[in-house]
Amino acid sequence: MTACLVFLPLLAVVAILMGSNPRRTTRITTSLMLLGGITLAALWAMNMRDGLAIDPVVLTKPEIRLGFDLYDGMSVIMMLLSVIVAFAASRTGDCEDRHSRLWNISILLIAAGAVGAFVSTDLFFFYAFHELALVPTFLMIGILGRGERRQIAWKVTIYLAFGSIVLLAGLLWLVAASGSSSLSFDELLRTSIPVEAQRGISLFLIVGFGTLVSLFPFHSWAAPAYASAPAPISMLHAGVLKKFGLYGLLRLHPLVPEGMHHWLNLLIVLLIGNILWVGFVTIHQKRLDTMLGNSSVMHMGYIFLAFAALTEAGSELANPIAQPAAILLMFGHGVTIAMLFGLADRIEHRTGTLELRDLGGLAGKTPGLAFLFGLAAMASIGLPGLANFAGEVMVFIAGFKGWHHGDPFGWLQLATIAALWGLVISAVYMLRAYRSIFQGPGVQATREAGDLTVTERPPAIFLAFVLLAVGFFPNLLLGLIDKPEDEAVIDLQAITTSIEPAPGTTGLNSRQPATGN
Repeated sequence: MTACLVFLPLLAVVAILMGSNPRRTTRITTSLMLLGGITLAALWAMNMRDGLAIDPVVLTKPEIRLGFDLYDGMSVIMMLLSVIVAFAASRTGDCEDRHSRLWNISILLIAAGAVGAFVSTDLFFFYAFHELALVPTFLMIGILGRGERRQIAWKVTIYLAFGSIVLLAGLLWLVAASGSSSLSFDELLRTSIPVEAQRGISLFLIVGFGTLVSLFPFHSWAAPAYASAPAPISMLHAGVLKKFGLYGLLRLHPLVPEGMHHWLNLLIVLLIGNILWVGFVTIHQKRLDTMLGNSSVMHMGYIFLAFAALTEAGSELANPIAQPAAILLMFGHGVTIAMLFGLADRIEHRTGTLELRDLGGLAGKTPGLAFLFGLAAMASIGLPGLANFAGEVMVFIAGFKGWHHGDPFGWLQLATIAALWGLVISAVYMLRAYRSIFQGPGVQATREAGDLTVTERPPAIFLAFVLLAVGFFPNLLLGLIDKPEDEAVIDLQAITTSIEPAPGTTGLNSRQPATGN
């Protein structure tokens, strides 16, 4: 049944090539994907998991299987993110009739590639489906993008091709060092890789996956790409496809834990570059689309911080908060940035510009657009009650997991403290952008602007509903994650007790009675 989510958009591509209506076919397909994804997640939550997987052998030496399954809770959540954003992206943006087939086929191929990567149980198809999703990204930027689209498309191609090649080398080295004759995740996880080999493999994985995620300093391709790409492509790539690298690091970490730990300090330096360096760059952006692109790059640093916490602990058993924090924040960021790019496209459609200095007073003309954009902006900042908040709080707590009161700060704790400044930076650039666009007196570009139409509202309202639902009830997602010790749900109330007090002291959440007069 899981394989249907992968093959359905591919069949829709064939139908479009054979002459079916591109827009109608794409919207029906993404609606069915959303319905199927929610159904599969519900079956997973109810432990009704039989019959969800397929695993036919397509090659025997080495053994490669066309395996699709909800491998674990992380796979379920990333699959949900993919179908949610694909549903919204297919209903966002305008396209000329002569480009309609390319437009809709690209959406479907990216959706199929993202879902295929997240539900693959074989390393070969995990890599192959991601590469499938990259091809339409290049084409859409180069053919239908804005600005210097051809130069940007080449830049994106060079960067991501470099990342993919380095990643492929790392994956091949990993398989060779494991001695496994199968590329199945289950088989690979049963192997043991020598520590010396782990160090080299881990560096290749960090550079390869990091380039695909826009880890500093391999990040400069991302913001121009998102600013140039049509809105649905920006939504899918920034919201979903970029998470492939982080998902891959989390998935393969158990194979090379010592190797990852060897590069921990380097990883901490790079993620701080994402949060602070790119954060200050974001503040200085003059266009909304490039600001959102840099904001997306900046927020990847927080997810890498959760991965660094997992790396320092060595395993999910030692820090059970780190991986769920990364997963929850990946989901929240994916929905938020997709909603922001979708609404930015509507702003440009109405005003003809995304230059912040040429906008103003739009809230008086478009109150619905102003409310929805403000909601997404607050989610990006990390306002309580919206999806990003719980993930960010868990990331910061994961950074201090195992630290005792009175102990000196390690590099991870110092990085966590430095990352708190990123919240201030986010508030500065996002609130300033909102004020520039929606507040103040009206200007020439916004005088004739109209509010969102009946057909434009559903995708934004749907994404807003997801942000609110996960924001108020984060255990809707955390409950899907299998805990390391046979517990089904990660309770957010219990997380606040995770920072252990030093022996003989009374911690903030200690149940020891305080002494006093």
